[in-house]
Amino acid sequence: MPTTPTLPAPAPTRPRTARAARLPLVAVCLGYFLVILDVTVVTVALPDLGRALDAGVTGLQWAVDGYTLVFAGLLLFCGGLADRFGGRRVFLAGLAVFALASAGCALAPSVAVLVLARLVQGVGAALLVPASLALLRAAYREPAARARAFGVWGTVAGLAAGAGPVLGGTLVAAFGWRAVFLVNLPPALLALVLTVRHISRSPDGPTRGGLDVPAQTAGAVGVAALAAGCIEAGSLGWVHPFVLGAFALTLLGLAAFLLLEHRSPAPMLPLALFRNRAFAASAAVGVLLNTGFYGLLFLAPLYFQRVHHYSALRTGWALLPAVGLIAAGSALAGRLTARSGPRPSMVAGLLIGAAGLAGWLCAGPGTPYAALVGPMAAAGFGTALTMPAATAAVMESAPGDRGGAAAAVFNAARQLGSVLGVAVFGTLTTGGLVPGLHTAALIGATGFLAAALGAVRWAPGSRRTSSGTAARRAPVRSSQRR
Repeated sequence: MPTTPTLPAPAPTRPRTARAARLPLVAVCLGYFLVILDVTVVTVALPDLGRALDAGVTGLQWAVDGYTLVFAGLLLFCGGLADRFGGRRVFLAGLAVFALASAGCALAPSVAVLVLARLVQGVGAALLVPASLALLRAAYREPAARARAFGVWGTVAGLAAGAGPVLGGTLVAAFGWRAVFLVNLPPALLALVLTVRHISRSPDGPTRGGLDVPAQTAGAVGVAALAAGCIEAGSLGWVHPFVLGAFALTLLGLAAFLLLEHRSPAPMLPLALFRNRAFAASAAVGVLLNTGFYGLLFLAPLYFQRVHHYSALRTGWALLPAVGLIAAGSALAGRLTARSGPRPSMVAGLLIGAAGLAGWLCAGPGTPYAALVGPMAAAGFGTALTMPAATAAVMESAPGDRGGAAAAVFNAARQLGSVLGVAVFGTLTTGGLVPGLHTAALIGATGFLAAALGAVRWAPGSRRTSSGTAARRAPVRSSQRR
């Protein structure tokens, strides 16, 4: 019979289809890994970098913080670009900018050129991150699959943040400081190839007309001024004229942004998003979570190096407990979120993380390293359990055509939390590292507990999967309400 030879045909299709379904996630996560890695990978290279480029403390500070400042300041604008022009196009542009800037950092002949290249790296990062979440949302339309993808995405973020000091210390010891930037190039090239080949263009084209440039410029200036004020407050003090001026500019930028967005017929960031309590609460969780966790990652190396006199390489490896359980925590969060919604993972993760941060109250000059393994592991696991669920809550609460803006808000909140954690916690150590560490641990744990209370009250709970129909229709009804 002529139909007999066609019977085996479907068999080889399944592996290719399953593999192809994973490749968009691989492409997106590669780009996101590089973005988060470069937040922390540079820190252990600073002594060698400073000697090689004859850089002072201020130059080194801006080599680290300039990246975060531009990253945070442009996230909202770049999220709007993803909604206007499609996540794939913006993601590819971000990868190209990030890779070229990384090469510029590695070849920098002076600290001024290095800082400029780091600022351009921040532009690439701001293009990448909102577009990455928008691409995941488009590629995995079934809520359970999307929750698992967000779990992987969150795992990558945690692993990148924790791997930064370890990888940076290893690369500097083996190849020198320029290697911490050159290491970005092969993964960036691979992500470009995978994106071009396995992530399709949006069939709908741009979702809005115009760019709402005045409002977004005001928002970017306000966010950048806040980041700059927080960064400089650590060294200049909170009442220094530059810091006060930066905060005043923040208020002016925010007021102008709100006024212009309110008057715009097609705002890039609809303020109505914040009327959704789940969205607003999840964004607040992002701020509090990163303030505590990244503030800890900033102080812990100082504690190990200055109090226990660890080398940079040993310090990087000493931080492994803080990231060793991140993969397990994020994978568990993805499964729990797919099954019962974001709330259980968020609440449990925040409570565990609060206990971990509070555990640093035992840290002192004579505290053995083993006593801090548990607190570091709890803080890392709790953060990993929370982040994918909070990401899912933000993305699910926004309309489909606002995925880029929603992702930008959440990641801007997280980056501002990181800046606040480093600036505020660093300022607390001016009266002594150990007392400042204890105060920071209390502030961080309190923030985690406050976020847990907010998640109990407002985070989405059960997905109401008692019937398949209800589960399938829930996201549609949510979008229609908005």
